[in-house]
Amino acid sequence: MTDPIADYLTRIRNAQKAGHRVVEIPSSGLKKEMTKILFDKGYILNYKFEDDRPGGNIKIALKYDRKTMTPAITQLKRVSTPGLRKYVGSTEIPRVLNGMGIAILSTSKGVITDKEAKELNVGGEVLCYVY
Repeated sequence: MTDPIADYLTRIRNAQKAGHRVVEIPSSGLKKEMTKILFDKGYILNYKFEDDRPGGNIKIALKYDRKTMTPAITQLKRVSTPGLRKYVGSTEIPRVLNGMGIAILSTSKGVITDKEAKELNVGGEVLCYVY
């Protein structure tokens, strides 16, 4: 697999379009951190790391609106790709949907959101936009 982050986002996107409640994704350290951010910001209901097997999996319980069954995540967009990395400085961090969405960045302080990066005054690689 050449782009595991794009695979992670695509699995979530496809599961939501199919109306699934739970999606399983192969585990990695970066994916675990991204999952924690999605949970903390309220985009997913819950998650579970299954590290009992070699490689392991992440089980993510997707979040939907109860009445209309629309997903909590309307858009997942990959920004930095293996062929074209997108780095930003601390002053150039993008605002997603005028502050309503989040950008997930990989920085020297770890995997954090755009708002946390501005507070810590660090830049890094923009992994994806979520809104």
